[in-house]
Amino acid sequence: MTTLADILRGIEAGVFPAPDLGITVVPAPSPREACVVALTGHIVVAADVDAAWVAERVPPGDLSAPLNPPFLSALEEATGRRVNGIDAMLLAPAIADPAERAAAAAGLTELTDHNHPRVERAWRYRDEVQVYGDEYGGLVLTGRGLANRLECAVEVPDDSRGKGHGRHLARAARALIPPGTHIWAQVTPGNAASLRAFLAAGYKPAGSEALLVR
Repeated sequence: MTTLADILRGIEAGVFPAPDLGITVVPAPSPREACVVALTGHIVVAADVDAAWVAERVPPGDLSAPLNPPFLSALEEATGRRVNGIDAMLLAPAIADPAERAAAAAGLTELTDHNHPRVERAWRYRDEVQVYGDEYGGLVLTGRGLANRLECAVEVPDDSRGKGHGRHLARAARALIPPGTHIWAQVTPGNAASLRAFLAAGYKPAGSEALLVR
């Protein structure tokens, strides 16, 4: 049986589902979450519903419907979860060159105090969370999230924004994961500054997702 993890690992390897205007329904990746993933010409519904249930609620060929309120509301009711947000999915490979890895992570210190609100939020949705801080008060977090994929998030203090620190932290995340792996970032589409930072740090758009949590 195909799983969401299989699909995401394929995307990391450059293999996307066929852009056939189809919908693939797979099981929820964990008891913690379900999701709808929109890719080029294809939708993946990863939730404990069957394909017939989805087909009844999505007009054939309408790839906008699964991320629109009527379908997501029905999915919330069917799964007992709530939509946590709709984000752009960005993906980047780990930095492989040892010198580049060292330069990207320079100035970061691993933090053990996890009382920061952004860190507390990360632990609600991710496992194996690691947190690093820079001299400007910025944070970069890595962890295992949806379908066990490696994910990151960054936080830049208000008084340090507009100076390239977000881009530096986003690139640093690529040096904090093992060589040969990939890391994902979820960015609210309206957060143009964050989107620009991740794109400048070498991340590429992969799709969008609606995450449903309890």
